[in-house]
Amino acid sequence: MQQTRGPAAAQGPAPSEDCLYLNVWTSAKSAGDRRPVIVWTYGGAFTGGAGSFPMYNGEALAKKGVVVVTYNYRLGIFGFLAHPELTKESTKEYGHNASGNYAMMDMATVLRWVQKNIANFGGDPKRVTIDGESAGAMLVSAMVGSPVGKGLFQRAIAQSGAWMGISINHMTTLAQAEEAGQKQAQAEGATSIAELRAKPADQLLKNSRGPFGIVVDGWYVPEDLSLTYAHHKENDVDILVGSNRDEGTFFSRGPSSAEQFSGTAKRRFSDMSDAYMKLYPASSDAEAGTSQLASFRDEMGWHMRTWAQLQSARGKGKAYLYYFTHVPPSAPGQPSRGATHTADLAFMFDNPPSNVTWTDTDRQLAETMSSYWVNFAATGDPNGKGLPEWPAYKAKTGDKTMVLGDTVMAGPGIDPAMLAFYDSYYTKMTSSGI
Repeated sequence: MQQTRGPAAAQGPAPSEDCLYLNVWTSAKSAGDRRPVIVWTYGGAFTGGAGSFPMYNGEALAKKGVVVVTYNYRLGIFGFLAHPELTKESTKEYGHNASGNYAMMDMATVLRWVQKNIANFGGDPKRVTIDGESAGAMLVSAMVGSPVGKGLFQRAIAQSGAWMGISINHMTTLAQAEEAGQKQAQAEGATSIAELRAKPADQLLKNSRGPFGIVVDGWYVPEDLSLTYAHHKENDVDILVGSNRDEGTFFSRGPSSAEQFSGTAKRRFSDMSDAYMKLYPASSDAEAGTSQLASFRDEMGWHMRTWAQLQSARGKGKAYLYYFTHVPPSAPGQPSRGATHTADLAFMFDNPPSNVTWTDTDRQLAETMSSYWVNFAATGDPNGKGLPEWPAYKAKTGDKTMVLGDTVMAGPGIDPAMLAFYDSYYTKMTSSGI
């Protein structure tokens, strides 16, 4: 089921089980044009969103020479419910002891459709790029790491999200997901999947409780993807990944008190909490609020940098890393949230929101970013005539990040000291077992 919630809901269709549709933008004149293809996967915490949202309009990108595909995938309980009975059904019908990754199945189905049909729209099935933001970027990272994705695409773009989500963590195991699914069924008064299926879909939607997400199901995701990427078992694809400077302002529900911030740090980082607090001090409530946003920004940036490192170290395909710092104009009456989570989307789509007026700087950045994205889809390299040089990321040398700001240039991204802390924390987490 496709769902829409919150402020974005007014932009999209009403929730419906009849949701597996896709949209295509092309300016190709014939099937023989063989243009590169971008398949877009939207974000929304796996509980909201739609490929038809106006913000994902692909017209401007299509005019630059790519075929753009957006689609819907099942969300919430319909996209991610795992349950022992569903796992048994999978074994009986398909030979896979798995359940829970129905959104990934939708994504794979779309990519197979693209392979079979995109030439009819002037697209090249041998030059397919999957792109996604936030939850969509998590699905992109999972498909890059999935054996099911092999051969369905050649490049991948991920904007503010990867396999661990938006923080460093273990992925959800099938056993954990099945346990959560059983609790969900019990909360609905269902003692079996048959009883759960008999419930009205809108009731399940209304009552479903997350969090929902990708499951290590042994089929689409054979193992925790931290292992897959560390052992260089992901698909051979070029990647372009990055994050935004003010990611946390999108999620913040108000600053933590100094006491809350310090307590959370001690519980999470244990013997590393002192080192964490030196980087992110909280001597006052105001300072704790600033540190909270900074730590969110840096952890997200670490995740994207780490993906670029791992893919580059594989030695097959190129990796490009960006850091979006431009502060877009705010809608009338709305405070600025800086270069927040999702702020980059309007610029890479070259699609200004209807309720703001872009400056020349905004328009130039959109022209540059959309050109980078189109070039990458075409060749696996974002560089092109008239564009600032974007160096490929090299794991051994730690080449500079491409800063997408008021001035576009290669330069520093996240503070190296912050990245080093999260490197240490990740090493500690993975050494204790995944």
